Formats: sequence, C-alpha cells, structure tokens
Amino acid sequence: MFLKEFKEFAIKGNAIDLAVGVIIGGAFGKIVSSIVNDILMPIIGIFLGGVNFSNLKYVIKPAEGTVPEAAIRYGNFIQSVVDFTIIAFCIFLMVKGINHLRKKEEAPPAPGPSKEEILLTEIRDLLAKK
Repeated sequence: MFLKEFKEFAIKGNAIDLAVGVIIGGAFGKIVSSIVNDILMPIIGIFLGGVNFSNLKYVIKPAEGTVPEAAIRYGNFIQSVVDFTIIAFCIFLMVKGINHLRKKEEAPPAPGPSKEEILLTEIRDLLAKK
C-alpha cells in the first residue's frame, strides 16, 4: 500500500517537478552568487572607498600562537544579504512572468451575450419595426 502510494506520487510529476526545481535553483544560486561576488560587490566596494566586504570583521580576540583569532565576520553577512536579496528579486520576477503567461493561457474567451440580452435585443428590434 505504502509503495503504491509512493509510486503514484513520484510518477504523478510532483516529485519530478520538485527535483528539477531544486537542481535549477542550485545552479541559479551559483550564477547569482558569482554575479554578486565577482561583479557587483567589487563595484560597490569601489564606491565605498575600496572596501572588500569579505575582509570586514570585528576581532574579539586576536590570534595567539596556534589559536586562531575570534572575530565576527560581518562582511560575509553583508555578502549573504546581498546574495539573498538579488536571488529573491530574480525569483520574484520569474514567478511574476510565469503567472502572467499562465493568465494569458487560461483567459477564457469573451462570453457572448446572455439569454436576457438576446431577448431584449429582439424585443427592441421588434419595437423599432412598429
């Protein structure tokens, strides 16, 4: 019973659509991360006086011998926020475009006149002839 339900679920297309979405999403995320890291952040850094965001940090305890420093790397956080914002905006645009296309495809044909409108038109035409 359980295997039959799983087979129906997998074959129905939901699992396949989900898998394709995850794979494309992963690849899309890499593209957006590259755009942000390699193109946008250097430009933003130039406008902010040559700041490299990945190096921004607040050192809590400096390194001592073999013990590495303890630091809050807020530059990486800023980088992640920019990545998320761009990815979210791109996904929003994609979903908006897909919904727009679906509305065009699903738009029902313009309805014809109702029975009452046809009847009233016939009555009007008969009265106009008299």
